[in-house]
Amino acid sequence: MSEKKFWADRFEAERGRLCSVALRMLGSHAEAEDAVQEAWFRLERAEGGIENPAGWLTTVVGRICLDMLRARSRRREDPIDGGKGEVQHADPSASADEQAALADSVGLALLVVLERLAPAERLAFVLHDMFDVPFEEIGRIVDRSPVAARQLASRARRRVQGLPETPAADYDRRKNVVAAFLAASRDGDFSGLLAVLDPDVVFHADADAVRLGSLAEMHGAQAVATNFKGKATAAKLALIDGQLGLAVILGGQLKVVVLIEVEGERIVAIDSIADPALLTAVEVAYL
Repeated sequence: MSEKKFWADRFEAERGRLCSVALRMLGSHAEAEDAVQEAWFRLERAEGGIENPAGWLTTVVGRICLDMLRARSRRREDPIDGGKGEVQHADPSASADEQAALADSVGLALLVVLERLAPAERLAFVLHDMFDVPFEEIGRIVDRSPVAARQLASRARRRVQGLPETPAADYDRRKNVVAAFLAASRDGDFSGLLAVLDPDVVFHADADAVRLGSLAEMHGAQAVATNFKGKATAAKLALIDGQLGLAVILGGQLKVVVLIEVEGERIVAIDSIADPALLTAVEVAYL
């Protein structure tokens, strides 16, 4: 068997599952087929070394779908008209039968709710809750830590279930923790930083943040407190895609977003993101 036929057979064996993933991510048969076809093109261009084809293809399809969702958000397209209760495809020529099949296979109510999620939330929820993809893999797709990926899925799950995203008291508690972290960082208050950091806190930075001078990873309160002591002078408290964190403004432009996960009274994970494409896609609300 030739190598090309081997990979073609492996791809065909995964096609149905990949289409299901893309359909639930995108809510459009046409776009789902485009995403899966693009994954095949990337598989053809890959230079071997793929130990887990199923996982590799899921990751690639997830990233393609995430890019498509972010592009859709930038265009402010709304493929689902919740008011009319109809499924609107990216392809306006979709037939009534195709629309009915989509509503049947995914569930119209679920599609309407999924469209209201931020792209990263939608990906985390779909991949984990519907396809059992581990948070470690989801984190690599959205360039966040596994803890942050878990929080994305949890927040999306609450919205899908019709529950309040965060009870007011819990939100205020977490906001106060992040605000205390920001103040301690600005003031160079090492003890103050240790007071709000979990002993096992994990810090992760994407490749662009590393190029700006950040460390790629840090583990433990001592290391993170040392790194943030006297920093954050250009940071502002903000909601980033609905998640508490910091927005770093330099020269009047958003340069870095810092996502902060709080459990109890301590920060357990910090993700620093400076990828320009991601910064363009996220919604930032300053507090």
